[in-house]
Amino acid sequence: MTHPHNFSAGPAILPAEVVKEAAQGVLNFNNSGLSILEISHRSTDFINVMEEARSLMKELMGLGNDYQTIFLGGGASLQFAMVPYNLLPQTGTAAYVNTGVWANKAIKEAKLLGNVNVIASSEDKKFSFIPKNYTIPKDASYLHITSNNTIYGTQAHSFPDSPIPVVCDMSSDIFSRRVDFKKFDLIYAGAQKNIGAAGATVVVVKESILGKADRKMLSMLDYRVHIKGESMFNTPPVFSVYVCLLTLKWLKKNGGLAWIEKINKEKADAMYAEIDRNSLFTGTCAKEDRSWMNACFLLTKPELEETFNKMWKEAGISGIKGHRDVGGYRASLYNALPLESVKALVDVMKEFEKKHA
Repeated sequence: MTHPHNFSAGPAILPAEVVKEAAQGVLNFNNSGLSILEISHRSTDFINVMEEARSLMKELMGLGNDYQTIFLGGGASLQFAMVPYNLLPQTGTAAYVNTGVWANKAIKEAKLLGNVNVIASSEDKKFSFIPKNYTIPKDASYLHITSNNTIYGTQAHSFPDSPIPVVCDMSSDIFSRRVDFKKFDLIYAGAQKNIGAAGATVVVVKESILGKADRKMLSMLDYRVHIKGESMFNTPPVFSVYVCLLTLKWLKKNGGLAWIEKINKEKADAMYAEIDRNSLFTGTCAKEDRSWMNACFLLTKPELEETFNKMWKEAGISGIKGHRDVGGYRASLYNALPLESVKALVDVMKEFEKKHA
């Protein structure tokens, strides 16, 4: 069976060789005769997986020993609460930039734990741009930003120099390009878009910012507990961590962030060139803030929706329906999506215009 062109927004496409190796691990992991699904997380085999995955994360980011990497469960949604729980004193204030649904959810959780100052927002224009040139309050406990907004198709292409610790939700664009990761004091990301299989969340944190919240800490919500336990304070999402390791090794083997950045730029350039050229489509956000990961676009003739849907499905394309908050279409261009898939979608769009413009 031919593999569909998978533009799913997440869980998303994985490299074919990673899927193949992960499948073998399900049958017989590391020639142990056991499945990765059934080995002990305290076994030497899995401890090695965890240690290598944590190390590779920092290596690819170019970070030193002042940062710690941990794998947790709960997705980015749990991090919306863990970040203020660990970093926001009860009488303190946190600064947030609101760029969409996920930033809004993070703000909502933080407000349950302390004061929140939304210092910039694009809500007044339906989150169609990334706010810039905002003033960062020096007395805030931290600044929280979201680097990529999957629903609205916007992405931060630069990051502010901040007088306070910077926290970034990179769930949908981590490892998609070169970034000065030292600008951030805490980064979190769900694994299911660019890193691996759903189930694991990665947190990279500078240890010096921890231990300043003036509350009694629940063990499961305390980053320091998970750092001390080397991501195994409780049973980790074993299979997901294993797939993360395989994906990180794939990324390193092929040339790291410089390699994937070049490919991702090619994919985004090809996708947006067709959106801009084609009379039957229009983009949804400011051009300077367009996401390399999630290209969102609308039909200029909505009455042709069923016709277009039929064409892309017949071409073996999957997962381009837009989020309900925006409508239209969303082509997610995550790391493992090949350029050939983008070309296949562009060809359908060209044929669609030829027949129906």
